Amino acid sequence: MAITEEQAFEELLDHIQTSRNIDFHGYKRMSLKRRMLKRMRQVGIKDFEVYSRYLDEDADELSHLFNSILINVTSFFRDRAAWDYLGSDIIPRILADKEPSEPIRIWSAGCASGEEAYSLAMLMVEATGLEEFAERVKIYGTDIDEDALNSARRAIFTAKAVQDVPPDLLSKYFVENGGRYVFRADLRRSVVFGNHDLAKDAPISRLDLLACRNTLMYFNSESQKKVLTIFHFALNEFGFLFLGRAETLLSHTDLFTSAAVEHRIFYKKSRFNLHDRAQFLSETAFSEGEPLSLAQNRLREVALEASPIAHVIVDVQGLVGMINQRARTLFNLGLKDVGQPFKELELSYRPTELRSVVERVLAKGQQERLTKVAYTPPDGEIIFLDITIAPLKGIGKNPLGLDLIFEDVTIHRQMEADLERSNQELANVNQELQTAREELETTNEELQSTNEELETTNEELQSANEELETINEELQSTNEELITLNEDHQRRLEELNIATAFLQSILSSLHAGVAVVDRRLNLLLWNKRAEDLWGVRAQEVRGKSLLSLDIGLPVDKLPLHAFLTGTAEYEEFTLEAVNRRGRAFQCHVECTPFTNSQGQNDGIVLIMDDAEEGVRKQP
Repeated sequence: MAITEEQAFEELLDHIQTSRNIDFHGYKRMSLKRRMLKRMRQVGIKDFEVYSRYLDEDADELSHLFNSILINVTSFFRDRAAWDYLGSDIIPRILADKEPSEPIRIWSAGCASGEEAYSLAMLMVEATGLEEFAERVKIYGTDIDEDALNSARRAIFTAKAVQDVPPDLLSKYFVENGGRYVFRADLRRSVVFGNHDLAKDAPISRLDLLACRNTLMYFNSESQKKVLTIFHFALNEFGFLFLGRAETLLSHTDLFTSAAVEHRIFYKKSRFNLHDRAQFLSETAFSEGEPLSLAQNRLREVALEASPIAHVIVDVQGLVGMINQRARTLFNLGLKDVGQPFKELELSYRPTELRSVVERVLAKGQQERLTKVAYTPPDGEIIFLDITIAPLKGIGKNPLGLDLIFEDVTIHRQMEADLERSNQELANVNQELQTAREELETTNEELQSTNEELETTNEELQSANEELETINEELQSTNEELITLNEDHQRRLEELNIATAFLQSILSSLHAGVAVVDRRLNLLLWNKRAEDLWGVRAQEVRGKSLLSLDIGLPVDKLPLHAFLTGTAEYEEFTLEAVNRRGRAFQCHVECTPFTNSQGQNDGIVLIMDDAEEGVRKQP
């Protein structure tokens, strides 16, 4: 069964972690996948499974992939306003909280090629002085890219790399050497670089300042939380955390408090738990003092009758002693129910079971309360009641009965429901806002990462442009050389044509036939007289073996190999031959070795003529 692309991608991450002990799981999937695909395109691979095998086969590929994933874009005093605030406000606060002899420890996490660590060093020297800096300050720069760390340890920078260093700091802390700038060796000893994985290695502790700029944005939220917890542990009490422009701590306010949010500077917050205890005591006691007058009793009864809260009074025998107007209306009771046993009333079990509660309160003398009891009165609209069953005590705390108080809390219930609904809606809105913030933060980080990639690409294009310019100059130089060679070749060709024409003229002027063969006896030259003598044109015989020609000369009778081997120098022969017209004649043949400019034997020269014509031509 074929696996999906996402499964193959996750298996590739697992394979890298298992085989090379490098864990990329904490990185943001979108950015990580994009960087990996970019590297895979460079090596011509489209499938994650195939690339996993390629990593095993090529020992150097992991290093290339590593460099592709880690975008080491950094510079001196990057985001200058934040660095100015760090130097003018934060570092003086760190020094003010320290005893003169106490060490100052600073960590630059994800330092890349070291520009950030050396920027911190320059600010600290400016604040403490050279001597105190050397004695008290230690700066640790860490990264997981070993190549970048090696560059940081060398502390050698190009003119372009130091262009953001203020001129006064550049002249004070760098030594120019052949167009490059070297950080001062006496200050360099206070800056230590090492390999460190934020996601799994133990942190550097007892820190006063921790700078981790534009590194957290490559981690997912879970890994960010883990790393920030580690940072919280690593910092001293109220130590400072310096983040990058694209990073913030909106969801980690329990760990850090903003010192300058616009510059992404935070300080450590002490973590502690508050255990608040609340105790609500409610007691209802009815104590009788002196006997009340008749008017006072009447006043009490009228007040109870007119109360907007329903009251039902029950005596110690369980008989109903009084029902006020609100209770009669609410529960459909009448004056006829006064004096009746409470347990026989519908009220004793509706809206809720009250008989056992009444008996318990009469027996123990302790108040009980039932809350949010649902009840549907005769009008049919449901309401909610808080029911209080309070004992009534007389002189000497002798029980007289109890008061059942039915308080309508429907509006409070509705308000609570509305509040709960509003809280839920607020929570949903907050969740959506938090999601939007995280998406915005992720988008900002992606944009920042893309911007950094574009900056890197721009630098690469600039380098490629310079390389192309160099190649263009080389091609220009090569082209000029070729033009010179071509002119020289043309001149030599003209000379050769002249020499060839001169040679042809000489050969055409000779009365004898001339043939020149190479060491394999293939014909190189066949003059006009030879054509007339044997009836074969030069174009037909050039390149063919002399022994294969169908002419009237018995060349097999000539000791040709003797001339090729050097055993014969010059000889003349007279052979019976037949010319192109079929006439038999005595052919006079002179043979001599054909030597090159180095004196080596490269073939044979044969001169052929009619012996009888030669005799006739003699004076």
